This record gives sequence, C-alpha cells and structure tokens, in this order.
Amino acid sequence: MDWGFITVTLLDGLARGLYYFLVSAGLTLIFSMMGVLNFAHASFFMLGGYFAYIVAQEWGLSFWIALPVVPLAIGAIGMVVERFGLRQVHKFGHVAELIFTFGLAFLIQEFVKLVFGNDTKPYAVPELLKGPLFTIGDQTFGSYRAFMIVVSISIFIGLYLLLTKTRIGMIIQAALSHPHTVSNLGHNVPLIFMAVFGVGTALAALAGVIALPTDALQPGSAARLGPIIFVIIVMGGLGSLNGALVASMIIGVLTTMFDASQLNVITILESITVALGIDWELLDRPTYELRRLMVGDIIMMSTKQVGSLFPYLLMVLILIFRPQGILGKRET
Repeated sequence: MDWGFITVTLLDGLARGLYYFLVSAGLTLIFSMMGVLNFAHASFFMLGGYFAYIVAQEWGLSFWIALPVVPLAIGAIGMVVERFGLRQVHKFGHVAELIFTFGLAFLIQEFVKLVFGNDTKPYAVPELLKGPLFTIGDQTFGSYRAFMIVVSISIFIGLYLLLTKTRIGMIIQAALSHPHTVSNLGHNVPLIFMAVFGVGTALAALAGVIALPTDALQPGSAARLGPIIFVIIVMGGLGSLNGALVASMIIGVLTTMFDASQLNVITILESITVALGIDWELLDRPTYELRRLMVGDIIMMSTKQVGSLFPYLLMVLILIFRPQGILGKRET
C-alpha cells in the first residue's frame, strides 16, 4: 500500500473540499440569514476569478493585491444587486427571487463572454507559493494547496465566531426571524440584509481568486461549479454552516480519491470476483465484445467518470433518508 499516495490524495481532497466550502459558505450565509437561494452565486465566484485576472495579469499587479481587493469589489457589486434588484422583487415572494437570480446568472455569463471571450485565461501560481510543501516517497503536496486549506479554515473560524460570539452576529440572526423587533430596537434591517448579501458574494469572489492559479477560468466556470455547490448546501442542510463544511469535506475527499485512482469498474469487479472465488464468464470476454453490450459501457467506465456522478447520488440518498440534511434541522 502506497501511504504517500494515500496521504497526498487525502490532503488534496481536503484542499478541494475546503475550496468548495469557501464558495458554499457565502451561499449558506445568504440563505440562512435572508432566506434567498441565490442561483447566481457561482457567477460571482466566476467574476472574482476574472477580476483577479485583470488586476494581477492585465494591470500587472500581484496576486496578493487581488486577494483582498477583488472580494471587496465583488462584495460591493453584490450589495448593489441586493439593494436595487432583490429588494425590489422580494415583495413578490421567493419564486420571483429565484427567477431574478436565475436571470442574473445568465446575464453575468453573457457579460463575461462579451468582454473576455470564450477562451481559457491562464494564470500561474504566485512565486512565493510555487513548489512542493513536502514530499512523501514520490508524492508531493504543493505549497499552494496548503495555502488554500489555511485560508478556508480561517474563513470558517471567522464566520463561526462572528455569528455565534459577537453582538453583530446576534443582531444578524435576530433580523431574519424577528425583523420588526430588531427594527424597533433601532437597527436598520434592510442595511443588515444588504451587508449579508455583500459578504456572501465577497466569499464567493474570494474563492474565485484563490481558484485562479489552479482551475481553468472560462465562461463555463460558474455552470461547472454551481451544481456541486447546491449539492453541498442540500447535503449539509439548508442554512447550516457546519453542515456545509462537513458536506464539502465528504465530496472533496471522495471525488479526489475517485479522480486519483487509476481503476475502472471492470477491474474492480474482477478483483471482487477473484476474492469471492466466482468465475464470471462475462469478464473474460475481449474488450471489443464488452463494448457491444449495453452493460459493457457501464463496466468499462473509469472511477473518474463514476466519481462525477457520486455527489448527486449521495445527495439523492441523503434526501431520501435524512431530508433535512446532515446537520440541518427539521422544520416543524
């Protein structure tokens, strides 16, 4: 057993899971505080990546300048969207809000295509974080992956402390369940909601900045990441920050393990049948014969192909056996 491969793969999965969490945390925060399921959330992640590309690549400034500036800029855009968009359609109910954010996602995607084109934007890892952090056997774990882990964990701790241990957090949570009471106490509830939406979009943009050196930045980035983020918040429990963290870790680690393993379904089936002493004649047929069979297309799949289906299968199972999510609370 290659312990170096297992260790590095698990750490890569941890980095991927925490990166997923960084995106889903903003959406979870917006939903838990405002009750808005923002379909355009992944689009703000994509905007964060493109804005970082402009700052660091086109303007010649560094990644370290883009890291704080871009989330602040996208957060300000998010606040404008809430003030002049969501707030206006809020009175028509949640369906109107969903349609608005759905349309906003398409608007941002077409804007990105118009301004940046359809090609992938390259960007290198910052010089300070290039190279491996450590090596186990012939497996290396990159310094940038470790940086992603540290940033994501710091964001989780900061959000948790802000929402549970500070007066601001108590006001924010009270504003959702008792907005009129909070307003009567002299707090500006619409301003609180606008700030929450801005922070949520800023977190998505921060994830976009961090993903820039490691992921392919293109107009389809939001469409590629969006479904995974919604799977995470459903699995974790709508509005549960802790649940989003757990679900992100599960999906990140398991999908990374699937991607890293050089196996296919037929190899796994052969190992199982040998271990059980079963002689399955189907597995002895040549590959070209297996591909003629309907079942052949399935058993010739690689674990990487199967892994792409895994998050959605897991979500369906959780909805069947625990509809409120891993750490969600059932409404009564």
